[in-house]
Amino acid sequence: MFSESILIAFAGLKANKLRAMLTMLGIIIGVGAVIAMVSIGMGVRDKVESSIAGLGSNLLVVTPGAASSGGSRQAAGSGITLNEKDAVAIAQEIGGVNLVAPAVSRSYQVVFGNQNWTTSVQGTTPDILGVRSYTMEEGTFFTNQDVETRARVAVLGKTVAENLFNGGTPIGQTIRINNAPFQVIGVLEAKGESVGGNQDDTIIIPLKTAQERLMGITYVQSINIQASGTDVINQAQEDVATLLRARHKLAPTTPDDFTVRNMVAVMATADATTSMITLLLGVVAGLSLLVGGIGIMNIMLVSVTERTREIGIRKALGARYHNILLQFLIEAVVISVAGGVLGIGLGIASSYAVSSVAGWKTIISSIAIVAAFGFSVMIGLFFGIYPARKAALLDPIEALRYE
Repeated sequence: MFSESILIAFAGLKANKLRAMLTMLGIIIGVGAVIAMVSIGMGVRDKVESSIAGLGSNLLVVTPGAASSGGSRQAAGSGITLNEKDAVAIAQEIGGVNLVAPAVSRSYQVVFGNQNWTTSVQGTTPDILGVRSYTMEEGTFFTNQDVETRARVAVLGKTVAENLFNGGTPIGQTIRINNAPFQVIGVLEAKGESVGGNQDDTIIIPLKTAQERLMGITYVQSINIQASGTDVINQAQEDVATLLRARHKLAPTTPDDFTVRNMVAVMATADATTSMITLLLGVVAGLSLLVGGIGIMNIMLVSVTERTREIGIRKALGARYHNILLQFLIEAVVISVAGGVLGIGLGIASSYAVSSVAGWKTIISSIAIVAAFGFSVMIGLFFGIYPARKAALLDPIEALRYE
C-alpha cells in the first residue's frame, strides 16, 4: 500500500502540473531563501573574522586619549600622551608579551618619476613585522640600527608598489615622500582589506625617521603589542593599563589618558554579532516556508473536496482510515520534498549569483541545506495532517452520494 500510495501521489501531481508547481513554489522560495541568506550571513562573518585576524594574532593596541562614548571628541592634548619610552617599559616589564611596536602615521603624497600616489606613511620599528604578521615579498625590512640612525629607507605595501612602479622593480629606487628622498629596500606581500582599510596601501619607514624628519613630533600615536597567547592576553591588557597609569602618574580618581583595545575580544564580539545576524536572516527567510506550508494545506483541502467520490469508492472497496490518511499525507510530503530539492538548487544558485554579481563573499553551509530541507519535509507533514485526516474521516455513504 505504501508504494501504491506514492504512485497515486505522483499521478495526482502529474494530472495537475500547474497547480502542483504553484503549490511547491512557496517551499522552493522558502528553502532557497534560507540557504541564500545563511550563506550571505556566514560570508559576512568570515570576512569580518579574516579582516580582524589580518591585523595580527593576539593583538593589543594602545592609543592615546580615554575611550570616548557617544561620539564625543577627545580633549585637546589627549593625543600626545604616549611616547617611545612607554613602549620600551611595556616590553621590559609586562609578562606574557612577545613583541611591542610603537608607531606613528600620516598621509603623504609619494612621487616616483612622473607617477604619484597619496598613501599612509607609517613610522615604526622592525617588531611590526611579527606583531602585524607581515611577510616580505622581495627585498628586506629595515633594522633597529636604521631606526637609531634615522635612515631614509622605506618598505612599500603591494598597492603602493603597483601604482608607483607599474610592474617594475622598486628595490633600490628612490622615491620622494613629502619631497624628502627615501630609498626603497623592500616590498610587503599583499594582505588585503582589514578593519582599518587596505593594509597594502601603506609605506613603512623607521620610527625616528618619521618622527624627526617628516612629522616633527616626539610622541607616538599607537603602541602595537603581541601577547604570547590568548590565555594571557586579558591579563596582559590589565597589566599594560596598570603600568601606563603608574608611568603617567594618574591619580586613582583620574580616568585613563589612553585606551587599550583587545583585538581578540573585538573578534569575539564581532563573531557573536554576525552569528546573530546570520540566525536572524535564516529565521526571516524561514517564515516563507510557513507560507509555503499554508499553500500545501490549502491545495490539499481542495484536493480532498475534488476527490470525495474517489475516497468513498476506496472506502467501499475496503480502504481503512490509515490507508486514506497515508495516501494524502504522502501527497503533501511529495510536494514538500520536491519543492525542497528544487529550493536547494535555487539557494545554491542564488548564493553564487550574489557572490559573482554583487562581489559579496558567500559560504554555502551544508548544515543550512540539511536544516532547510528537513524543515520543508516537516512543514509538508504538519500542514498535510489536517486535510489527510479530513479525507480519512469521510463517511463512505455520504462520499458516494457527493456530486
